[in-house]
Amino acid sequence: MRPKSAPIKSLSLSRITARPLSSTPACRCPPSCLALTRRYRHSKFLSLDPSITVFSLPRYASSSSSPSNPTTTLESPTSLEMAPKNKFELKTPKGTKDWEGKDMVIRDHIFNTITQVFKRHGGVTIDTPVFELREILAGKYGEDSKLIYDLADQGGEICSLRYDLTVPFARFLAMNKQIQNIKRYHIAKVYRRDQPAMTKGRMREFYQCDFDIAGTYDPMLPDAEVIRIITEVFEGLGWNGGYTIKLNHRKILDGIFQVCGVPEDKIRTISSAVDKLDKLPWADVRKEMTEEKGLDGEVADRIGEWVVLKGKQDLLQKLQSTESLAANESMKKGMEDLALLFEYLEAFGCLDRVSFDLSLARGLDYYTGLIYEVVTQGSAPEVTPGQENAESKPSKKKGKKGSEDDDRSDDPTVGVGSVAAGGRYDNLVGMFSGKSQIPCVGISFGVDRIFSITKAKMAAEKNAAVRNNDVDVYVMAFGQGYLKERMSVCAKLWESGIKVG
Repeated sequence: MRPKSAPIKSLSLSRITARPLSSTPACRCPPSCLALTRRYRHSKFLSLDPSITVFSLPRYASSSSSPSNPTTTLESPTSLEMAPKNKFELKTPKGTKDWEGKDMVIRDHIFNTITQVFKRHGGVTIDTPVFELREILAGKYGEDSKLIYDLADQGGEICSLRYDLTVPFARFLAMNKQIQNIKRYHIAKVYRRDQPAMTKGRMREFYQCDFDIAGTYDPMLPDAEVIRIITEVFEGLGWNGGYTIKLNHRKILDGIFQVCGVPEDKIRTISSAVDKLDKLPWADVRKEMTEEKGLDGEVADRIGEWVVLKGKQDLLQKLQSTESLAANESMKKGMEDLALLFEYLEAFGCLDRVSFDLSLARGLDYYTGLIYEVVTQGSAPEVTPGQENAESKPSKKKGKKGSEDDDRSDDPTVGVGSVAAGGRYDNLVGMFSGKSQIPCVGISFGVDRIFSITKAKMAAEKNAAVRNNDVDVYVMAFGQGYLKERMSVCAKLWESGIKVG
C-alpha cells in the first residue's frame, strides 16, 4: 500500500495515461485505489473531463498480491516527475520548409501571375485529394514510381500521397464522364521521396501549378496554346526571354530507338536513361544503357549519334531527309505533328523561344506525343572535362550523388533543373475508364524552382525591394491619444477598399 505520510504530487504529463471510467472498474481495484482516482479527478492542478481518469493504475505482483491484498506499491508521483524526457531536434522534415515574410510575398506574386494567365486562357480550377488509392498511381511514372510516398492506412485502403497533379486529373475525368472538353488549372502541393536540394527549389513537398486542355480539338492546336501559355507566364514574371522551351515528340524518340535496334521491351527503360542527359554526360548514360539495362553497345552508339542533336525546322528537315527514319511509321506521325506545331507557334509569335532537342525524353510513362521542358541558362550546366569521367570518380559528398542532386554550384540559379514541364497524354484517362479515351495535353510549373531563381534575380537587382505586406497607408497621430479617431479613419479607409496597416 502507498504510505499515508507521502503527499500526493502533480503527475508528470509525459507518463499520464487516459482511461474512461465505468461503474465497474475493469481492474477490480480496491477502495483505496478508487479513492485515489477520485482525489486525482477532483484535484485543483488538473482540470479534466470527469469521464477521464488520469493516473497510472497500481501494478500488482502476480505471485503474492490480490485485489483485496495488494503487496506492490503504486509508482510514486515523484518518480514520474523525475523520469527523463525524450529529446529530439525541433525541425521540419527533410525536404520541407516553413514559409514566411518576404518569401511568401514572392511566392504569392508567382501564384498570382500564373493564375492570371490561366484564367486569361479560359481555365477553370478544380481540387483533388492530397492522397489517392495506391492503384491509381501505380504504373504511371516508370522508374520514378520508387519516389511515391505510401501511407499506412488502418481503414483497409492502401493509399499514397499524390506524385503530381496529372494522374489525379485523369482519374477525375474518368469519374466524371459528362466532362468531354475542359481547360482546367490546379495549384496544389505534391510529394516525392527525392534527394532534395533546398536552395535550388528541389524539395520533397512542393507546389505545382498545372494547366491542361482535355478534349478533341484540331491537331496540335491545344499543344501550341500550352506553349503560348508558358511564354506568357515567364514574360509575366519578368524573365525577359531568359528561358528556353525544349521540345521533342515521343513518337520521334521511339522511332529513333526502333531504327537503331532497341528491343521493344527496352524502349521505356532506355528512354528513362536518355532523360538523364540534362544532368549526366553521354559516357555515363551509355554506361547505364549497356551495363545496367543490357543494351548492346553498338545500338547505344547509334542512339548517341542522334540524341545530341538540337535545332528547329532545320533538324526536322534533317530527320525527314534520312531514309531509314522517314520510313518508320512512328517517326512519320511525330514529324507530321512537329511540322504543324512549328506553323502554329510562328502564328502565336513564340517560335523563337523553342528548341527541338532530341535528348529530351521525359521519363514518365503516360506521355504519348509532344513533350517539353522549360530550362534556364543554369538549369543544366555544361559538363566540364573533369566531369566527363564521373563514372570512375565517385562523389566525395557522403550520401549524395551528383546525378541526383546536380549540386555543382552554390548559385541558386544554377542546377535547378527544369522549371516547368509537360506534354500530351492521350491514353491516361482510358487507363481508368476502359475504352473511353479523352485526349489531353498540359503543362506543370514548379513553383519552388521558379521561386529560387526569381528570388536570386531580385537579390541581384538591388532596386527590387520586397515588402512583407501590401499595406498602402499607415495612420498615425502626433502627440498622445487620438486612438479612437485613428480607428475611425482606418474604418473609412477599409470601407473604401484601401489597404491600411
